[in-house]
Amino acid sequence: MSKMKERILIVLLFVIVKVGAQTSTFSAIDSLFEKGRYKLALKELDAKQPTFLSNFKKAVIYESIDNYKKTVEFLEKAITIKDDEKAKLKLAKNYRRLKQSKKAILIYEEILSKDSLNLVLQYQLGKLYLIQRNAEKGATIFKYLIQMDAANANYSYHLGLAFSLKGQRDLMINSFIDTFEKDTLHLKSITILAKSFKKLKDIDSTQLFVDKGLLLSPNHFELNQLKINQLFKDKKYKETLPFLLNIDSLHKKDTYITNVLGKVYYNLDSLDTSKKYFKKLSYIDSEDYKANTYLGHIAMKEKDYKAAMINYTVATYKGQEDRDEEYYGLGMMYNKTRNPRRAMKAFEQAFKENRANDSALYQLAKISDDYYKEKKIAYKHYIQYLETFNGADEDIAAFVRSRIKEIKKEYFLRGESLK
Repeated sequence: MSKMKERILIVLLFVIVKVGAQTSTFSAIDSLFEKGRYKLALKELDAKQPTFLSNFKKAVIYESIDNYKKTVEFLEKAITIKDDEKAKLKLAKNYRRLKQSKKAILIYEEILSKDSLNLVLQYQLGKLYLIQRNAEKGATIFKYLIQMDAANANYSYHLGLAFSLKGQRDLMINSFIDTFEKDTLHLKSITILAKSFKKLKDIDSTQLFVDKGLLLSPNHFELNQLKINQLFKDKKYKETLPFLLNIDSLHKKDTYITNVLGKVYYNLDSLDTSKKYFKKLSYIDSEDYKANTYLGHIAMKEKDYKAAMINYTVATYKGQEDRDEEYYGLGMMYNKTRNPRRAMKAFEQAFKENRANDSALYQLAKISDDYYKEKKIAYKHYIQYLETFNGADEDIAAFVRSRIKEIKKEYFLRGESLK
C-alpha cells in the first residue's frame, strides 16, 4: 500500500470515528430530552462546539417549553451556519408566535420565490399579509389559492377578510356567503354574515345566520347578543330569558347581560328580580348611571318616592349627557309628591337635555297651566309643543289645541295680550 493511500485511509477513519462520536453524543442528548431531562440535554449541548445541529436541537428544546425567544435565538444562529429550509420554516413559525410577522413574511417570500406551488406556505403568507393589513397582497394570494383549490372554505373566508380590509362590503359578503356554501359549519363566516346583515338592517337574513350559528355554538356570545337584542326590540321579553340566563351562567360579571336581564324583568313587572340585577350592575360598574335610573323607575312603581328621588338624583350626577330620562323621572316623582315647582324645574331640564323629549315639554306645559294663575308661560309651552311635536301623540295634541284656544279666548275677553 502506497503512503498516499495510507494517508487517505487514516483521514477516512478519523472522519468516521468523529462522526460516530458525534452521532453517539447527539443520541445521548436526544435520549435525555425524550425523558424530559431538558436541562441536562441543554448542558450537554452547551459543552459542545456550536454547530448547525447543536443550535437546531437547542431551539427544539426551547420550543418544547414555550420559550420562543430562545427558540428564535438558536434558530437564527443555526441558519447562519447552514442554509436549511426546515430551520427557516421553524424560525418563521416562531416569529409568528412572537408577533414578528414582518420577519416571518420575509422567510415565506424567499422560500416561495423558489417554490410557488407550495400552497400551505402560500396560505400562511396570505394570513400574515392580512395581519399586516396588506389587503391587496392578501387578496391576490387567496384568489390564487381558490383557483388552485376551489372547494377550500378557508380560502374564501380569508378573501372575505381581505375585502373587508379594503372596505369592499359587497365583495366581502359574497366571499363569506361562498364560504358558508362550501362549509355550512364555518362558524366564523356565519358570525360575520349575521353582523354584516345587521348593519344593513336586513333583519330576516341576520336572524337566519344567528339561528344557524347558535345551533352550532349555543354559548357564542356575539350571536346570543344579536338574538337577545332583536327579541328585546320586538318586546318578546319572555323569549329572551333562556338566552340571557344561559349566557349569564357563563359570564357572571358581564354588564351587558346584567343590564338586559334587569330591563327584561322590569318589563315583565318582576320588580324584585329587576331590582336585584340593577343593584348588581351598579356594583359591577359604579359609573353606569342607567342602573340608578331603572332603580328610580322601580321605586316609582313601588311608590317609594324617597328611593326614587335618591336614585334619579344619583343618576343625574353620574351621567354626563342624555340625562333627560333621569330628569323626567325626577319631575314625575315631584309631581306625585305635590311639589310642582321642582317638578317644572326637572321637566325643563329634561327638555333642555333632549329637545326631542315631547313628554317632558308636555308635562312642563301642563303643570305650568295647573300651577300658575297667569297662563302666558303655559301658553308659550303649548305653542312650542304643537310647533315641534304636533304628530307625536294625537290625543295630547288635541288637548293642547283645546287649551290654546281656551287661553286665547280667556285673554281676549280680558282684553289682554299673550305676548
